[in-house]
Amino acid sequence: MNWDQIKGNWNETKGKLRQQYGELTDDELEQAKGSQEELVGLIQKKYGKSKEEAERELDSMSS
Repeated sequence: MNWDQIKGNWNETKGKLRQQYGELTDDELEQAKGSQEELVGLIQKKYGKSKEEAERELDSMSS
């Protein structure tokens, strides 16, 4: 996943993240603001996924 593109299109990316991860709040997504580490951590915390699994899922969103 190209994190420069994610940061540049953050509003669009937030919409995709909301669809895939409905438990993430707008405040949490706004706090992350395209930070890969923040997003992976949020997904791990909310969904009980491993770091690798969360990273894979985020990477697949850009495909």
